[in-house]
Amino acid sequence: MAEASTRLVRIRRGLTLPLLLLAVWEASSRLGLVDPRFLPGIEDVVLTAKREIIDNGLTGQLTASLLRNIAGFLIGCILGVSFGTLVAVTRIGDRLVMPTFNGLKQISLLAWIPLISVWFGFGEQAKVVFVALAAFIPIALNTYDGIKDAPSELVEVGRALRFRPWQRVARICLPSALPAIATGIHLGLIYSWLATVGAEYFLAVGPGIGGLVIAGRERFDMALVMVGVIILGLVGFSLNRLAGAAEARLLRWRA
Repeated sequence: MAEASTRLVRIRRGLTLPLLLLAVWEASSRLGLVDPRFLPGIEDVVLTAKREIIDNGLTGQLTASLLRNIAGFLIGCILGVSFGTLVAVTRIGDRLVMPTFNGLKQISLLAWIPLISVWFGFGEQAKVVFVALAAFIPIALNTYDGIKDAPSELVEVGRALRFRPWQRVARICLPSALPAIATGIHLGLIYSWLATVGAEYFLAVGPGIGGLVIAGRERFDMALVMVGVIILGLVGFSLNRLAGAAEARLLRWRA
């Protein structure tokens, strides 16, 4: 009972600011405090969303973005965990590869777009590569840190039991690094969605919510732009909540 009451209080607190912003938005539109060409009313945005869903395949645009995001995220996740593990457990990788990687990670993600467009073109492949890169960096870093922070007692136990290298990785390093890896995957999921929007915006226009926003900007249809922005925010929020719930369930043994 107390837990349900606490959850309701959190929900009310979380909804306070969004509802207040919606009220200010609607009041500004109704009272003519802002130019509707720059900030359309909520009703116009709802009607535009309905039109896009019925006539222009908004669900297809959203599906294209989500599939692009999932493909890039899975690639980045697999490569990130593999790279972080390999570098952390090998002395050569730790000494030679990691310093260079730490330097490369300081480069802004958007700075890679010109190179990616030259290497992979401007189509779907380039977008997936960009999303994969966004997910790869935090997952690789957290995997590396988690394995390097493995308790020395467990490492000594592995040596005493004469574990082979792959046994130390499978039975000691990866299990002890699981919380850090889960955090990296959580961050990678968030960054991959942001990169999905960036890829659709800066690379060739195609199906996707980013393309929807670009179309609204080019036609100066701010209601369409607002539809795209709201969808991006809702999807990002949902992915964050989903990743948080999965991380909590995966690591519930820590309690």
